[in-house]
Amino acid sequence: MMDDFILNRRWALAALAGTFVLGPSGAGTPPRLNDRLSGDITGVHDPAIIHEGDTYYIFSTTLAPHGDPTKPQISCRTSPDLIHWRLSESVLPRVPDWAMGAIPGIRDIWAPDITFFNGRYWLYYACSTGGSNRSAIGLATTPTLRSAHWTDYGLVLQSHERDDYNAIDPAHLIDRQGRRWLAFGSFWSGLKIVSLDPETGRPSAPLDIESLAERQVPKGAPDPIEAAFLFARGGWYYLVASYDWCCKGVNSTYYTVIGRSRDFLGPYLYRDGRPMLQGYGTVLLRADFRDPGHAAILREAGQDYIVYHAYDAQKQGTPTLRIAPLVWSSDDWPTALM
Repeated sequence: MMDDFILNRRWALAALAGTFVLGPSGAGTPPRLNDRLSGDITGVHDPAIIHEGDTYYIFSTTLAPHGDPTKPQISCRTSPDLIHWRLSESVLPRVPDWAMGAIPGIRDIWAPDITFFNGRYWLYYACSTGGSNRSAIGLATTPTLRSAHWTDYGLVLQSHERDDYNAIDPAHLIDRQGRRWLAFGSFWSGLKIVSLDPETGRPSAPLDIESLAERQVPKGAPDPIEAAFLFARGGWYYLVASYDWCCKGVNSTYYTVIGRSRDFLGPYLYRDGRPMLQGYGTVLLRADFRDPGHAAILREAGQDYIVYHAYDAQKQGTPTLRIAPLVWSSDDWPTALM
C-alpha cells in the first residue's frame, strides 16, 4: 500500500509540470501546487470548478462587503493551467427578484455548483441568510462558458422554518445510469439528496428526500455539517463534506471528510466502516492555511484534484483558493497533497 502511494505521488507531482528543485541527494522535489497559485486567488469562498476547452473555470460565493443584492452575483475566475487565475465576469447581474421575494433579507448568493449535462452547463446556487433555514436553491444554465450569457430558471428547491433540512449548498450528481440527483444541506439534520427531472433539473414529484450524512449532537444543538460533493470513481460513489464551523476567518474550525458507498444513496462509510449518518468520516483536508473546506473534485484524465478555500492567517483570515492533487491508495482511498 505504501509503495502504491509513493509511486502515485511521484506520478501526480510530475504531472503538474512544476519547476524542480534539487535537494542534497539530487532527487527532484517539485513545489506544491498550492505554492504556485497566482493571480486572483483571494476572496474565493465555496469554489466549484469545471473545464471547457483549454480553460478552467471556478465559480464561488459572492463576497461583496456587507452584501449588496444589486451587485453582480457568483464570481467567476478562469485559468489556462490551474495555476494562474484571472477574475472574469459574474454569472448573474444581481440577486434575482424571485430570490428577493422568497428569502427576506437576502444580500448575496452562495455556494454555486457547476456540471455539464445534455449539452448545457448547469449552475445551481444557494439563497439564504446567516443562521436560517428559510433558504432556496436556484438554477442558471448556459450552452458554453466562453459566453457570459446565463439564463436564470429560478427556484429549484426551498426550505422553511418548519422543515428539518436546509436548502443550501447544492451538489449535482449524474449517476452511472444517467439519472440526475441534487445533494444539499447545512446543519438542520445534515446532508440530503433528492432526484431531479432529467429535462428540467428540478426535483421530481412527489418530493422524496433521503439522508446522506448527519452529525450526532445533543437534541436541539446545531449539527455542523455542510458542503456535500458527490462523485463516482471505480466501483464507488464518494461523498465529501465539511464538518464544524466556517465563515469565522482564522477562528473557523472547518475541516473536510470523505466517505464512500457502492450505492449513490449510501450508506456512506468512513474508512474503518463507521457510517457518515452517525457523524463519522475519513479526514481529507485539515490545517492548510486555516480551516480548509467546502471542497469540489476535478477529475482530469489521469489525475484528480481537490479544490477548496482556506483562510489565510497572514492576511486577516482572507478566504483563498487552494488546489491539491489527489493520490489514491491501492484500496481506493484518496490523500490530498496539500
